[in-house]
Amino acid sequence: MTPRSKPANLRFRLYTVLMVLGLASTALVVRAVDLQVVRKDFYQDEGDARYLRDIPIQVSRGTIFDRNGEPLAVSTPVESIWGNPQQLLANPEQLPKLAAALGVSNAELTERLVQRKDKEFLYLKRQLDPDAARELLDLEIPGIASERAFRRYYPSGEVLAHALGITNIDDRGQEGLELAFDDWLAGKPGLKRVIRDRLGHVVENVEMLREAQPGRDLVTTLDRRIQYLAYRELKAAIAEHDASSGSMVILDVSNGEVLAMVNQPSFNPNSRISINPAFRRNRAVTDVIEPGSTMKPFTIAAALESGQWKPTTAIDTTPGTLQLAGGYTIRDFRNYGVINLTRVITKSSNVGAAKIASSLSSEHMYDVFHRFGFGEVSGCGFPGESPGFLPISKSWGPVEKATISYGYGLSVTPMQLAQAYAALANGGRLRKPGFVKGALNPDVAVIDPQIAQSVRAMLETVISPEGSGLAAAVPNYRVAGKTGTSRRAAGGGYELRYVSMFAGMVPATNPRLVGVVVINDPGQGKGAYYGGLVSAPVFSKVMSNALRLLDVAPDNVQHWYAGGPDAGHPIGPASAPPVYPPDQPNYQEAVPQ
Repeated sequence: MTPRSKPANLRFRLYTVLMVLGLASTALVVRAVDLQVVRKDFYQDEGDARYLRDIPIQVSRGTIFDRNGEPLAVSTPVESIWGNPQQLLANPEQLPKLAAALGVSNAELTERLVQRKDKEFLYLKRQLDPDAARELLDLEIPGIASERAFRRYYPSGEVLAHALGITNIDDRGQEGLELAFDDWLAGKPGLKRVIRDRLGHVVENVEMLREAQPGRDLVTTLDRRIQYLAYRELKAAIAEHDASSGSMVILDVSNGEVLAMVNQPSFNPNSRISINPAFRRNRAVTDVIEPGSTMKPFTIAAALESGQWKPTTAIDTTPGTLQLAGGYTIRDFRNYGVINLTRVITKSSNVGAAKIASSLSSEHMYDVFHRFGFGEVSGCGFPGESPGFLPISKSWGPVEKATISYGYGLSVTPMQLAQAYAALANGGRLRKPGFVKGALNPDVAVIDPQIAQSVRAMLETVISPEGSGLAAAVPNYRVAGKTGTSRRAAGGGYELRYVSMFAGMVPATNPRLVGVVVINDPGQGKGAYYGGLVSAPVFSKVMSNALRLLDVAPDNVQHWYAGGPDAGHPIGPASAPPVYPPDQPNYQEAVPQ
């Protein structure tokens, strides 16, 4: 007989169920209180962190203008595509499509995402054209979005590359005026708080945290037209003479403003791909040269200031050589015999310059050279500017003093040389070269105005059939200047590589412009290399057009041979009898062997 089952305890079961439900309800209430009251701030922050974002408001970099209001550097809007690595890796089927749109392999994209898998932000492609960015976003791939940015564009390309410099991908100045005035041009990005959806799209602007301050514009002293002239003629001369590089600087004598500064070889600042770092170097302010005969005017200025010499004082350069202690020999191109101080400049006599220097104290020569700005930066504020090298006077022996007098044993930049010649052109008053139009730029007296005028008159004789700079003549203008040819130093001596130079001012009666042309390695040791043949013609071609553009009145109206000024040489005013230049102008200069 089966035992009888005990009756079910329904009351106990009911209480048990009720107790469990009560405990569960209590737990839910406690959890709700914990989430909504006790730890409300923590979870609110966690939620905001997933949807609230503080994002920068990009600002446009200031525009750089030339002195006439022509834009030289402008910022154009672009888009940068970014992605959330975590979301993208969670949708691996979308990666091949995204990789194809970005122009990379799927493996490369996946590797980048895996490397940043613990992050929520990764730039995928920057500085895209807005239309291209829109095509990519239209793929609607989860985890990618875009942000507005700006890219620098340089309308003049290579012509102004070294003067302006470049910016990096974050639109910050890296070289040139872009770096020198980066704080002025860059502005300050703003900051705003937004809500983003799960795809990274902004769905609501919450608040403005910081107002954006756009960059300020910069009006420079550069003249785009003159810059182009200098670029074109320098590039043509380097190609014609098979030279390795070169520079040209043009200053406005009246205020020290830099109207043009060009270098070759140059580069395209709009394309940052495969730019040779050597091409980006601004040789006009960073590279130094031994100035050769272009230094002689300052030796003459020191001689005139000493009171021992006058422009007509005679000096015997016979027999065309000068033997110094230690077996060092100074040579002229030929024996010029007895000449005066002016003819030392006209004929570019090394022997004459050395004999003049021997009569002066080293301290006095050093002081004059230093007053003209040699041995220190010009003060133009250009990044990376070299101070050159002017040895202290205590280190000068007889040989050092002699070689320094005609431009060896010291080094200068093309900008320093232009600054010094501008001081001669400005009546002996020196100004710092400037790049900001209208900036206050006081001058300082470095030599007596009468001495400066005397030296300018001597320099005019160089631009004649008797001098070495006839090719620097400018139609209808009087020119004062000096050619220079120096050998490159190497291994404690000099090699058969040359630097050709011309430094001059025009109009000579009341100088407005000063120009310095430096061409390195002309002829590569085989062809023409004298400054009068290589650099002087560049000065002539650039200045003849620059004076016309600036509407500078002629000071020497002349007639020219048939074929135009580029085909012949000046023959003097119409009222004067013709003076025909010799078949072989005296371009040659003495270059130490």
